[in-house]
Amino acid sequence: MKPVVLMLAYNAERTLAKTFAALPDRLKPHVIVGDDFSSDRTAEVAKELGIRVVRHEQNLNYGGNLKRLFKVFLEEGGDVAIEIHADYQYEPALADLMIEYISRGFYDVIQGNRIRTRDEALAGGMPLYRWLGNRTLTLFENLWFGTAFGEWHSGMRAYSREVIAALPFDTYADTHAFASDILMDCVARGFRVAEVPCPVRYEPDSSSVNVPNLFRYTFKTVRSAFRHPPWRRQKPKVWRPDQ
Repeated sequence: MKPVVLMLAYNAERTLAKTFAALPDRLKPHVIVGDDFSSDRTAEVAKELGIRVVRHEQNLNYGGNLKRLFKVFLEEGGDVAIEIHADYQYEPALADLMIEYISRGFYDVIQGNRIRTRDEALAGGMPLYRWLGNRTLTLFENLWFGTAFGEWHSGMRAYSREVIAALPFDTYADTHAFASDILMDCVARGFRVAEVPCPVRYEPDSSSVNVPNLFRYTFKTVRSAFRHPPWRRQKPKVWRPDQ
């Protein structure tokens, strides 16, 4: 089983080394940094750490960055890909645990859930407006898709090769709405999606969506949901102990 860590980076020179250091040791040789046309020393820091860098010639935004890294993952024969952001917001130490759920055949997609409790999320520094937006959108999406996820907007997810190869990810938004587009398609197509609690830290160097962009993100998310009517959803396979 070949795991690949897809580390998304934009002006992350101050946090990339911390993110990399927190990864489990067995994953460190398998990291690819997607440098989204940073204006700082992100690429240089990654190379000094011995990390492979895929540097874009223009800013592709979150979704565009991940699309290109997905293509590299498929071309080079990876088995499980895990998306991690280089801003040290999501806890990198959980990466190997998330991968194991997939490599052992339990699930096709695992996401880190930041919203275990309101107090925990806010204590980690999540802005109140982001917490409220997350809760509102997640409630709508759970009702629409018949799921019970703690959140729908995680920035740390692990995917099996089968999932990435099957999804038309080139058709998804290049913006942060990519996170909703891909998870909706995974659920609609019947892939087995699960989540694990994932502590996060919101620091000055962490990425954050401002209020105007949050409204744009909400509009795009709702529009994407309407393209996936629940009556067309495929039922996922159910794991059984004798499998």
